[in-house]
Amino acid sequence: MPSALILIADGTEEMEFTITYDTLVRAGVSCTSSFVPDSNDKTASVSPHVAKCSRGLRIMPDTYFDESESGPDKYDLLVIPGGAKGADTMSTSPAVQELVRKYITIGKKVGMICAGSLAAQTSRLPKQPLTSHPSVKQALERGFDYSESPVVISGGLITSRGPGTAFPFALTLVELLCGREKREEVRAPMIFPESTPF
Repeated sequence: MPSALILIADGTEEMEFTITYDTLVRAGVSCTSSFVPDSNDKTASVSPHVAKCSRGLRIMPDTYFDESESGPDKYDLLVIPGGAKGADTMSTSPAVQELVRKYITIGKKVGMICAGSLAAQTSRLPKQPLTSHPSVKQALERGFDYSESPVVISGGLITSRGPGTAFPFALTLVELLCGREKREEVRAPMIFPESTPF
């Protein structure tokens, strides 16, 4: 069974986290959510800490982030959601940066959505196709081949734009982990309108 580690922090965008988590679970992917603390917040030491997301929704993660328990030897996919504050916490974490490089280096998958794509820059990934929320486009377009496509696949790196592209992002991750047939199996009961382009 494929497995995914989905990071969460205070300020994570709710839709990007929950839609990705839910869609992967529907495909039979074993998902674990892991709370990444703000390095400046000395009160977030209880495990698991409740993450207060960008719109105030509180989510209880499965675990408290531990780099030694989060590697590509344990999971097939690492997901970094957006939300300005949450994405900043994750992308500036040296441990998360190291993890991103490890996953990419050994050929595992890394999904980044919205401002979460900043982690590609801070992790010093090489120049390649990428997308993000427009609010961080300027920070990324010099170091990457920037695209405004809803989802961009570049080897093991999969990026997307924001809450409105969370479903195609999540379904793309399903396809990459479980195959095209599983993607269609998961998509059908979600009852998207017939004109939905993904």
